[in-house]
Amino acid sequence: MSRSSLSEADICTKFITPALAEAGWDIVTQIRQEVSFTKGRIIVRGKLVTRGKGKRADYVLYYKPNIPLALIEAKDGSHSVGDGIQQALDYAETLDIPYVFSSNGSGFVFHDRTGASGEKESNLSLKAFPSPADLWARYAAWKGFSDEAERVVLQDYFDDGSGKAPRYYQVNAVNAAIEAIARGRDRVLLVMATGTGKTYTAFQIIWRLWKAKQKKRILFLADRNVLIDQTMVNDFRPFGSTMAKLSAKSKTIERSDGSTVDLATAIGPKRRIDTSYEIYLGLYQAITGPEEAQKLYKEFSSDFFDLIVIDECHRGSAAEDSAWREILNHFSSATQIGLTATPKETEYASNSDYFGEPVYSYSLKQGIRDGFLAPYKVIKIHIDRDVEGYRPEKGTLDRDGEEVEDRIYNPKDFDRTLVLDQRTKLVAARVTEFLKESGDRFQKTIVFCVDEEHAARMRQALINENKDLVDQNAKYVMRITGSDQEGQAQLGNFIDPESRYPVLVTTSRLLSTGVDAQTCRLIVLDRPVGSMTEFKQIVGRGTRVHEDTRKFYFTLMDFRGATNHFADPEFDGEPVQIYEPGEFDPITPPDDVSSDEEDDIPPVPGPDEIVVDRPDITITDSFSEPRRKVYVDGVPVAVISERIEYLDANGKLVTESLRDFTRNTLRKHYVSLEAFLRRWNETDRKQAIIDELAEEGLSLEVLSDEVGKGLDPFDLICHVAFDQPPLTRQERATNVRKRDVFTRYGDQARAVLEALLAKYEDEGLLNLDDPQVLRIAPFDQMGTPMQLVRQFGSRANFESAVHDLQAAIYSGGA
Repeated sequence: MSRSSLSEADICTKFITPALAEAGWDIVTQIRQEVSFTKGRIIVRGKLVTRGKGKRADYVLYYKPNIPLALIEAKDGSHSVGDGIQQALDYAETLDIPYVFSSNGSGFVFHDRTGASGEKESNLSLKAFPSPADLWARYAAWKGFSDEAERVVLQDYFDDGSGKAPRYYQVNAVNAAIEAIARGRDRVLLVMATGTGKTYTAFQIIWRLWKAKQKKRILFLADRNVLIDQTMVNDFRPFGSTMAKLSAKSKTIERSDGSTVDLATAIGPKRRIDTSYEIYLGLYQAITGPEEAQKLYKEFSSDFFDLIVIDECHRGSAAEDSAWREILNHFSSATQIGLTATPKETEYASNSDYFGEPVYSYSLKQGIRDGFLAPYKVIKIHIDRDVEGYRPEKGTLDRDGEEVEDRIYNPKDFDRTLVLDQRTKLVAARVTEFLKESGDRFQKTIVFCVDEEHAARMRQALINENKDLVDQNAKYVMRITGSDQEGQAQLGNFIDPESRYPVLVTTSRLLSTGVDAQTCRLIVLDRPVGSMTEFKQIVGRGTRVHEDTRKFYFTLMDFRGATNHFADPEFDGEPVQIYEPGEFDPITPPDDVSSDEEDDIPPVPGPDEIVVDRPDITITDSFSEPRRKVYVDGVPVAVISERIEYLDANGKLVTESLRDFTRNTLRKHYVSLEAFLRRWNETDRKQAIIDELAEEGLSLEVLSDEVGKGLDPFDLICHVAFDQPPLTRQERATNVRKRDVFTRYGDQARAVLEALLAKYEDEGLLNLDDPQVLRIAPFDQMGTPMQLVRQFGSRANFESAVHDLQAAIYSGGA
């Protein structure tokens, strides 16, 4: 058998794998074949959700587990030896692999991405494939590793034997950080989008440095108690008894597997610190404060810690004059790693200025395109008072009987200095309307409010809008804010996928970062978000995919224009759809979505996509004195504007109504009414025309919801595209009966045709000539399909009769 006739699998088995084994690569520990490294992008088309094809490398060669050195793209024998090199280079760039090969079994094309070889690209025979020691020596020389650095870099990852392996970008981040520290860098920044596992990545970095005895005492800093507690019982659990929390109070919490554990604490009586632990986890707030007595961190000598990891370092620690920065300055001799989803660069604070440029970045856009993060739809709602402002009439009194200051109030005032109670009720009503229209009123929802008082009013408004479900369980709607102990006690239940309640949560800032709300499907913004950093954090509350509950995307409902941040070049995650309903429009977005052609997403699922969900499966704002709020009752508010925004071929937002979008699309297919009528009349199977339009991404079903459910596709097209007066299916059926077109048939044949007409009238059935229709009610009570067709003499006569019926249906009108 000639090599040219061999399949790719044959080439791998007979030539490539033996060549690797002969070069000294261990088949069990160093060679992996068909390595899938992305999940496949989640693609949302209305309520139909599919996963695109994930990326898969034919071979990845590892010097040690999770330390990849080489990638090979194999081709079948009909290809030339170098045909796979460009694809291999694309994969190698993603996986950060230095040495790249392509092969068809006759030899290898070798590409050195490091540039350290004499030739960038060269040809090798099968017997000349480099050994693991050879490639590692080249890599270590290129990186400039000392013997000590090499020992640290080769320290094993933690492996609990469960089969859990870090994702490719986590491997990239861990290896980049370890290499930087091993080479002497003492300030390291990692940028990873929310939901991509920053804490697990930090654990693997700490574990390897700790096991290599490069770092012996380590401090993990965060600014939320829940972050510390979750970390200790989940990702950091392998540290066991060597780990403690910098707290005086022990706490029993539940692990993800349902077992309970008491958190070890390192602060004893009289605030004395137990220095016998090796891994410490602490809150900024617990170890420092404005008073000298609160600066607990000073109980440690400045050189006590070898390594400090700062979670969410874009927050207080980024500002040079921050009280939290003093902790990092006190332990300045320690290596410090900053973790953030949103690198902060402002006139006043910069974490890259402190840590240096990131050693690795993994963005929201990358996470969505790889399929690890959930994409999202956006609903923009414009309220008249927000757009036009509000100026009180002279002599208007507030609830306290005091005259309201005469000036124009804008969205920055609402719920901060001026409260229009009707506005709060309108927001609650629209949120509830969305939940009802979506068919799932139990989807976990976070409503972000201006402050805690606004969150309390929003809670009340949502309770009144959802009285039926609140009657069933009072925890259906809850406020979870910094000062609300009852609400905070329910935070664990809100983020627990197994817990049904609470469902709707109002908050101000407490839930904007760090809370792992895996099943959150709706995020409502009813407060301005001026900071891009905070906006990214809020979006991140919904980006986690939770396949067990079929949560593959989420919805962002914006009442304050916060999603204008999408236009900022710093924002790196495009929405799949932006919808702006008018006052009388349905609140749920339409199902037709124009794809961004830059992403090469077709309007209908391709053969490589897998359907994963479908419709039929079933903190205080400031430290200054609070201003008195003015409450004004009885001011009417309403939703205005009707717009849908689609991403065009260049990724820009194009605004047009659903009707205009449909009209323009149809006229690209049919330049005139005559052209459409000619095509319709010439096509025996009318459904074929509808299928063609659907393949172009035009869903007439969505249009019928807006224009009229009683219209069939023929009338929808004629009406929307060519301004023809439409007839409903009932009107068309009545016209057929008036013309009495069934008289030439016998009684039984006439009964079949009348039943077909009734079927069209009720359901809009277009494939009337398909004998399979005769298998369903009411035909199944009239006889078998063969018996019914015989009433017409032959199948050809049956088809001819049905075609005459269709012609009668569409004669008259248009």
